[in-house]
Amino acid sequence: MTRFLNADFLLDTPEARRLYHEVAHDLPIVDYHNHLPPAEIAQDQRWDELGTLWLGHDHYKWRVMRWAGVEERLVTGDADPREKFDAFARAMPKMVGNPVHHWSHLELWRYFDLDGTILSEKTADHVWEVTRERLARPDYGARGLLSRMKVELVGTTDDPLDTLEHHAALKDAPWRVVPTFRPDPAVKIEASGFADWVARLEEMTHPIRGFEDLVAALELRLDHFVAHGCRAADHGIDRLDAGAPVSEATLDAALDSARAGREIGAETAASWRAAVFVAMGRAYARRGLVMQLHVNAMRNNRSRLLDAAGRDAGADSIRDIGLAEPLNALLDRLDCSNELPRMVIYGLDPARNPAIVTTAGNFQDGSVPGKVQAGTAWWFNDQLDGMEEQMRTLAQMGLISTFLGMLTDSRSFLSFPRHEYFRRLFCRILGRWAAEGHVPDDAETLDELTRDVCYRNARDWFRT
Repeated sequence: MTRFLNADFLLDTPEARRLYHEVAHDLPIVDYHNHLPPAEIAQDQRWDELGTLWLGHDHYKWRVMRWAGVEERLVTGDADPREKFDAFARAMPKMVGNPVHHWSHLELWRYFDLDGTILSEKTADHVWEVTRERLARPDYGARGLLSRMKVELVGTTDDPLDTLEHHAALKDAPWRVVPTFRPDPAVKIEASGFADWVARLEEMTHPIRGFEDLVAALELRLDHFVAHGCRAADHGIDRLDAGAPVSEATLDAALDSARAGREIGAETAASWRAAVFVAMGRAYARRGLVMQLHVNAMRNNRSRLLDAAGRDAGADSIRDIGLAEPLNALLDRLDCSNELPRMVIYGLDPARNPAIVTTAGNFQDGSVPGKVQAGTAWWFNDQLDGMEEQMRTLAQMGLISTFLGMLTDSRSFLSFPRHEYFRRLFCRILGRWAAEGHVPDDAETLDELTRDVCYRNARDWFRT
């Protein structure tokens, strides 16, 4: 029997082993999309035990704990960190087959040198004590954890109203922590908090009397982000539609209605979303920024959990609705005036991978390799089969050579071994292609492809 997560895990051909160990293994990490709190990096946050560090913000772990029968008090409730850790350890043997089982062990082994230790109820005391001793070391704060994984760039996800003071405090750090502009509150005109958010934006910028004032205010905040190193924007689009273009007067009236607390109709909301999408896409293009789209998530579906634990607690799922028509229409609106920014599209529904890849192909214009990207397998697809399916689709319907590769999309400082997970899989794919004669017998070409997809493409796009 092959040892669990051994040195050649996933590397089932000689070429895969060579590519990973000699080429991919030591590459730095460009994590261009995650949700780490910049304040914790700036303050070099410390943890004196693994329970809080590991389970405080990780909805992936919360979700599988519930599935294994762990009560909510031990997941997001008022139990102490050791109780929560013990519950996770007891549940770990039940997680075989889920990526959390792999990720968690890689995290223990890579950060805490617990190689070969399998977490369970029997080993929980040992793991707790070893990690507690290690976390007491001066190099095990937030910054040390990033340095340990050779992280070169961290792209956080930030509200346009953020002051970015913590990013400013990190401007001389040995790695870059850059903000990402996420204007979702301005897009969701039908949401209950829209009016309050616009009022706060107005206080930070200038009077907002209509749609053009709102866009101008967003651009002022965008310039503030750019001054603090921003390389990208991100839009979480739970339902993508290409609402019909409407007059500025109609948009102004919609804004007035929303600020007055009146209900916004579905067609008006769709047109508003499309108008903001296009206006901000043009703003990103003028500034040379990357526009990221996260589409087809269905969020916070369990009301009782939402009431008890708040948003983003692990009750989200795939929204299985159409994508190709509105996505092509919105990109075409930007492309018609040659104002389409570099773009990355992440789809949560794996059945839409071909639609995303072929849409990306429609809008390549020769200005930059892979100008519109089919982003890496996202969220529920961030597992071996999902990542491989996404990359195979991209390779066969587009160009894998321009692919930006992996990101963590995580709130956990221990999540960076997911890049190793991805790199091993990518080397396995290339190794199998070589063994089957699908690619030329040319080590130099495969080496360069590995460096590009695992590191250099993202480095160049996000200008580390």
